[in-house]
Amino acid sequence: MRSVRFKDKAGSIRRGEWRDGVIEFGDDEYDPAEVDVLPPVEPSKIVCVAANYINHIEEAGRSIPEDLPKRPGFFLKGPNAVAGHGDTVTLPTPAAEAEEFEGRDKGDIELGQGRIDYEAEFGVVIGEQCRNVAEDDYMDVVAGYTCLNDLSNRDDQDAERNWVRGKAFDNSAPIGPVMATPDEVPEEPRVQLWLNGEQRQDSNNDELVFPASRAIHEVSKFLTLEPGDIVAMGTTVGVGPLSDGDHVEIEVEGVGRLEHWVER
Repeated sequence: MRSVRFKDKAGSIRRGEWRDGVIEFGDDEYDPAEVDVLPPVEPSKIVCVAANYINHIEEAGRSIPEDLPKRPGFFLKGPNAVAGHGDTVTLPTPAAEAEEFEGRDKGDIELGQGRIDYEAEFGVVIGEQCRNVAEDDYMDVVAGYTCLNDLSNRDDQDAERNWVRGKAFDNSAPIGPVMATPDEVPEEPRVQLWLNGEQRQDSNNDELVFPASRAIHEVSKFLTLEPGDIVAMGTTVGVGPLSDGDHVEIEVEGVGRLEHWVER
């Protein structure tokens, strides 16, 4: 099943099923283009796995297998980061253009040239409060899967150690359009991204460093996961910059296609 949250024409928030291009709720059917599709879950946090696809690690200039991580690395995005299907995300002012950098020699710090990147990912949605989840039992706490775009402000990410400005800014995690139950989605689904209609990312021939079972096991050792929380599994090769007016589409095998726009 692919569950969807939406606001109907009367302004009521509903949860229905997205089937064959139509949203079904009760005895009624809705055209997704005529309702406000909301994020499928309301996470208290999004836990992102860093550098989790081999080709993306190589894309970043590191060598395999020498630079493969020994354990998953994580960073967080808060509820403020969530955006939904069909939304237009306002991109932040990168550090290279911000006031605190005026008058400074930008050669003193490596900046991303005002670059905000897309990163297509599949997100594992947690279904119950959990801690210390064994790898073999991870599916007991998984409610489903969704599409996610890990928008990244490279200037601030490069300039800071904690990545709050670089990764956790408002609406930096568009998700949706649905949450698909585990029976609909392969354990390691194919993830694709199109920018203005041109395909830029495809994980079909890439390999995850850590599967979802290991990621959930590791993060739940030190962080309680709540219902609706998302563990985002990292991005594949092909990451690139966004410009004003760009249209982004992300498809996760078995889930469907998330789309959103960006503006400056």
